[in-house]
Amino acid sequence: MLRHHGDVEARPGMLDFAVNVQGVAPPAWLRERLAARLTDLGRYPSSEDDRTARVAVAARHGRSPDEVLLLAGAAEGFAMLPRLAPRLAAVIHPSFTEPELALREADVPVTRVILERPYTLDPTLVPEEADLVVVGNPTNPTSILHPAETIQALRRPGRIVVIDEAFADAVAAPVGIADESTASGAMPAGRVADEPESLAGLSAHDVIVLRSLTKTWALAGLRCGYALGAPEVLARLAHGRPHWPLGTLQLEAIIATAEPAAVAESRQHAHRIAADRTAMIDRLTALGLDVHTPATGPFLLLRVPDGALLRKRLADRGIAVRRADTFPGLGPDHLRVAVRGAAEVDPLIDALNAALW
Repeated sequence: MLRHHGDVEARPGMLDFAVNVQGVAPPAWLRERLAARLTDLGRYPSSEDDRTARVAVAARHGRSPDEVLLLAGAAEGFAMLPRLAPRLAAVIHPSFTEPELALREADVPVTRVILERPYTLDPTLVPEEADLVVVGNPTNPTSILHPAETIQALRRPGRIVVIDEAFADAVAAPVGIADESTASGAMPAGRVADEPESLAGLSAHDVIVLRSLTKTWALAGLRCGYALGAPEVLARLAHGRPHWPLGTLQLEAIIATAEPAAVAESRQHAHRIAADRTAMIDRLTALGLDVHTPATGPFLLLRVPDGALLRKRLADRGIAVRRADTFPGLGPDHLRVAVRGAAEVDPLIDALNAALW
């Protein structure tokens, strides 16, 4: 159950609300950047490519290059967590399940901190003896964005806090504060635009931030991401890693999407997602569905009557939605749906009307 992901819900040809990737392919300019590197595939990725990518990511977040660890997707970062050798890990749920799975498979003791609706983070719920805490922000699947100061309140002497910010670049900043620090005091996530409540710009010895390029840039098949943290902690994560852990195209994608023009484009995407999300919430609630709000990510958590049957009825009509009972703390009547534009939401609403009544 911990390794169930939305991609298994969506068969070829289905209208996909189960996976949170935005679009079916990277934008044309990014495809061109990647295609231009195809002739370089006959040689091994160079140390200069790695350095260039780390410098680009560091500049994007106001960090130093030695605070960047390039990853084959954020999921690789979760798989590395057991190398920190925690005595007790606390995973805050409902949330993405790969971190817990990786820790359990390495025989690391794990305690679940399950938040009840409205899924407000309370740092006092985490056992004091936990020396590793994992939290998502915004959290998948609840779409909750925790205040940065609340996440910082998880910090303790001898503890490392890991923040899964896989969807942080899909959160729209309020108009007018794009280049300012957040009201909570967190550093701005980049030099071009602000990502609310992100701690990606915070240099600290006890905080690791994991980021993904999968969702915004439709790069699920390329596996790109990175970790931000103290050099000595990143070195522990990378211990035993094979040589050339990322390929040339992965490195090029990281470089390209960290550039100021790309960051600005991602902020435009975030505002479009916010508008689509508001419209989608209105249409779903008009059907009488329980949509959890506030929501800040590119997905929505629903509570519906007889969720398994509704998923089947939607699948029979060629529409895939994500079961959410695989997330600790949620049940069979919870579903997650990706935020999509009106053209895709129209058939979803029609199918729900037919399936519900």
